[in-house]
Amino acid sequence: MTHEEIRALAVEKLLQVAPDIDPDQLDPAVPLRGQYDFDSMDFLNFAIALGREFQMDIPEKDYAELQNLDGAVDYLARNIGDSASGE
Repeated sequence: MTHEEIRALAVEKLLQVAPDIDPDQLDPAVPLRGQYDFDSMDFLNFAIALGREFQMDIPEKDYAELQNLDGAVDYLARNIGDSASGE
């Protein structure tokens, strides 16, 4: 799966949690909480949605890596790669 495919799915999950977000205005390097009214429940729902979409357990200790879109995509790409190489 490419970074662009991962990004598209991550944005899709983000919009399910926070439909007010305009993906065209989203700065992927800035924390979501700094750009939008994205509270802790929204963040938790986003992390859970990513885990479900990518069929992985995202431990709470890794949540810091999901704070912005770029970080989330990089985290997912690394972990998808690890899962694929183990099969």
